[in-house]
Amino acid sequence: AVRSSLTSALTLSNFASQTAERHNVPEIEAQTSPEVLLTPLTIARNENERVLIEPSINSIRISIKIKQADEIEHILVHKFTRFLTQRAESFFILRRKAIK
Repeated sequence: AVRSSLTSALTLSNFASQTAERHNVPEIEAQTSPEVLLTPLTIARNENERVLIEPSINSIRISIKIKQADEIEHILVHKFTRFLTQRAESFFILRRKAIK
């Protein structure tokens, strides 16, 4: 379910800003035009394991919540986060920020 949802959400297109001429900003971050924000999708296995996919016409935000029940899982999540962070230059934007 996550793979097919990501495949459909990752069909991005070049979309210039409607507020500033010759600017191309990620609409999921700027949120200046509500008509280009698509419906967010949550895929959850349980309360502690879920993926939130927030697509827009030219960008996507993926939030991952991973179960951390014991010390081993906490270490594995930390290693996984470091793995992604070290490859941040491969992504246009990569932040580690908690969802409110």
